[in-house]
Amino acid sequence: MPIDASLPYDDGNIFAKILRGELPCTKVYEDEHALAFHDINPLAPVHILVIPKGPYVSWDDFAARASDAEIAGFVRAVGHVARDAEMVVQGYRLLSNVGKRGGQEVPHLHVHIFGGQPLGPMLAR
Repeated sequence: MPIDASLPYDDGNIFAKILRGELPCTKVYEDEHALAFHDINPLAPVHILVIPKGPYVSWDDFAARASDAEIAGFVRAVGHVARDAEMVVQGYRLLSNVGKRGGQEVPHLHVHIFGGQPLGPMLAR
């Protein structure tokens, strides 16, 4: 069920549990600011999620409260993951849903990296 990105952070969400090691993931990258892992329900041949390690609900929350180091580290992690997955030359898509109308389902900022096939239009009309 989509969430309201203005809500306070819920440390019981699935990504918080993954960060604490309570739930497994297929990790592809980790540093002090971010964790990246394969989506358990991939929508493309390559579907990787990148999450910040801090308790941020959405891009808006992250932009307002994260330190400059966290922001730079997270953005760099997204680029690092795309390069390591060899998606740069063929192209890839980044997606981050925010709030109920944006389709956000987990109340922890996350970026989907999709690749491995032509991805079609941004939105269906």
